[in-house]
Amino acid sequence: MKKVAFITGGSRGIGLGIAQHLAQNGFNLAINGMRDEETVTEVLSFLSILGAEVIYCQGDIASKEARTAMLQKIKNHFGRLDVLVNNAGVAPKERNDILLASEESFDYVLSTNLKGTYFLTQAVANWMIEQKKSNGDFDGCIITISSISATVASVNRGEYCVSKAGLGMMTQLFAARLGEFNIPVYEVRPGVIKTDMTSGVTEKYDKLIADGLTVQNRWGFPEDIGKAVSAIAKGGFPYSTGQVFMIDGGLTIARL
Repeated sequence: MKKVAFITGGSRGIGLGIAQHLAQNGFNLAINGMRDEETVTEVLSFLSILGAEVIYCQGDIASKEARTAMLQKIKNHFGRLDVLVNNAGVAPKERNDILLASEESFDYVLSTNLKGTYFLTQAVANWMIEQKKSNGDFDGCIITISSISATVASVNRGEYCVSKAGLGMMTQLFAARLGEFNIPVYEVRPGVIKTDMTSGVTEKYDKLIADGLTVQNRWGFPEDIGKAVSAIAKGGFPYSTGQVFMIDGGLTIARL
């Protein structure tokens, strides 16, 4: 029986890149997004053509009610969940110096990127423990997509950096707690990835990359993240719980 992966923010950008590679590697999919299902039918059809059975779970992960409803839909349809990919996230609506940024912006970013992800992970972890107790062969994992912004400071979007740093600790916490159940937890930190979220700063990063920002002289693409997540989800790193996978083209290598 095929494993089931739940990908938050899976209908576009990095999330879609992940969904594509998981579909190609034999997973059935539950895709979360904020848009109405009618607007993502092409995406769902594309993933189905790749061989996956796909359901769409519309909802805001910042909402407790939405999180509960999405997991219930997965339970009703598939009856199982093997892989959680925490990918959904938002950027500040406006980039502002941390000396000027508002509490409203902080709350907006943290409620989705950190709080929503934290409590979705909690709920899924408990469901995975139930599955493990009822089936000793259950082989699940949790993968959180954070960012190099967990450690690379951007003073014009501090709330985003804080949210991603929090996800780093969240990964360690759940890895430590779920160790007794042999449910590994991982973190993937993308670098500069070409998606709709970075479309507004394309010119800036084109120049920075040309000037040597990254060791590998190109943008990252959603497929780069998809390949990494697929390797992890397939069980390629069974003895690496709590670890961080840097997918950043060498951006974070300290160089003189």
